[in-house]
Amino acid sequence: MKPDWEGPLGEAYARAMTYLEELPVRRVGPRDTAVELRGKLGGPLPQGPGDPVQVIAQLADGVEDGLLPSGSGRFFGFVFGGATPTALAADWLATAWDQNAGLYAAAPAAAVVEEITAGWLVELFGLPEQTSVGFVTGAQMANFTALAAARHAVLAKAGWDVEADGLNGAPPIRVLVGAERHDTVDRALRFLGLGTRCIVPIAVDGQGRMRPDALARELNQGLTIVCAQAGNVNTGAIDPLDEICELAGDAWVHVDGAFGLWSAVGTPIKGLEKADSWATDAHKWLQVPYDSGLVFTAHPEAHRAAMGIRASYLIHDENQRDPLDYNPEFSRRARGFAVYAAIRALGRSGIVELVERCCAMARRFAGQLQPYVLNEVNLNQVLVRFGDDDLTRRVVKAVQQEGTAWMSGTTWQGRAAMRISVSNWTTSEADVDRSVEVILRCVEIERARSTQG
Repeated sequence: MKPDWEGPLGEAYARAMTYLEELPVRRVGPRDTAVELRGKLGGPLPQGPGDPVQVIAQLADGVEDGLLPSGSGRFFGFVFGGATPTALAADWLATAWDQNAGLYAAAPAAAVVEEITAGWLVELFGLPEQTSVGFVTGAQMANFTALAAARHAVLAKAGWDVEADGLNGAPPIRVLVGAERHDTVDRALRFLGLGTRCIVPIAVDGQGRMRPDALARELNQGLTIVCAQAGNVNTGAIDPLDEICELAGDAWVHVDGAFGLWSAVGTPIKGLEKADSWATDAHKWLQVPYDSGLVFTAHPEAHRAAMGIRASYLIHDENQRDPLDYNPEFSRRARGFAVYAAIRALGRSGIVELVERCCAMARRFAGQLQPYVLNEVNLNQVLVRFGDDDLTRRVVKAVQQEGTAWMSGTTWQGRAAMRISVSNWTTSEADVDRSVEVILRCVEIERARSTQG
C-alpha cells in the first residue's frame, strides 16, 4: 500500500500556517481550562484505525484553545524564544528525515552538520579552539553534561575513576555557586549523585551577581567546582567571570549561560574564555524550535570520558565524530539541522542585531514602567513590583487573563515581582507599548479593588 503522506501532512501544514499567521493578533494565553481540554481530547482508547487527515484535524481542533502562544511578539513569560521561519523549516525537515543522530554511521549528514555547527558556535562565543560541543535538550541537560565532565576531571586529579568506581568512597566535592543560581544547577547535582548538600552558596550583590570576595573565602578547601552565571534568570545580570576564573585557579569553572551567553556574540564577556565549561540554549535567543540546548567544554577528553560509550554492537568510525560521545542521550533527533540553519540564515550580524533589539525593547519597558522597576536593565530582563506582594501577584494574574500580553510572576530577594523577558525576534515597539498600557491599566484596577476591599 502506498503511504498517504500528502493528506495528513497537507492538513498539518495548513493548520500550522494558520496558527503562525495569526500569532500577531492572537490572544496571548490559553482559553481552555484543563477540564475543557480533557473533554475535547479524551475519550476511550481507539479500538481501530482512524482516518489520518481527521486525526490531525481533530488534534488541532482539540488543542487550539489550550495553546500558550509563546511565539508571539507579546509573550514575555519565562525566558522563551520564538522560532524563525528558517529554523522552523529546518526542524520540519529534521522530522521528515527522521535521522537517529547518535552515531555517525547511523546519520552521517546529521553528524557532519553538528560538527560544522559546533565550530561556528565556538567561534561565535569566542571560546577556546579545542572546545567540544554537545547538542542536548536544554540548559538542564547542558548543565548536567558539563558538571558530569567537571566531576570526572576533579576526581581524576585526586586519582579517582568515577565512571568505573562510582561515588561510594570518593573524595567529597564542594560546589561553589551563587545564592541566586538557577535551579537546574541543583537538579543536575542531584542527577549526578553529588547531592545538593555539596553546594556552598556564595553571597551575591543586589543584582544577583556572585561576589568575588565571598567566593575567595570558600576556595582552596578541597576538590572544588565553581558554577558562575551569565544571565541571571530574574535580572539578566552576568557574574564577574574574569575575577571568578582568576580566583578559582585550578578549580573547574562552569558557566550557566542559558540565555545570557548569546550576548557575547556582539559584546565579548570578559573572562568567558577562561572557564572550563559552558551551557546555553538555542531555543532562547537563537530562536530555534524546542528542544535545543548546547553544552561546551574546554576539555574534550573529560567531556568524552563522562559521556562517551563504546558498545560491541554499534559501528564506531574512529575517524569521525560520534555525537553520543558528547551528550547523555543514545537515540535522539537531529537537533543540529535547525541550529545550523538558524546560524546560516542570521550570521553573526543577524544574531547581534536580534539580541540588541530585544535588549532595546527591555529598556523601553523599563523606561515606561520606571517607578516600579527593581533591577538594572542591562540585558533583556525587567523586574517590576507594584507595592506589595498581594497587589503584584494580582496584577500578574490580571495581565495574563486579559490576553494582550503574558508575563511571568517570580520571587526576587524574598519579594513578589513581575518578570518581563524580551526574548522574541518579532517583538516590536508597538508590542511593548500595548503591553505597558495593559499593565498600567491592570495596576490601577487592582489597586482600586484593594482600596474598595
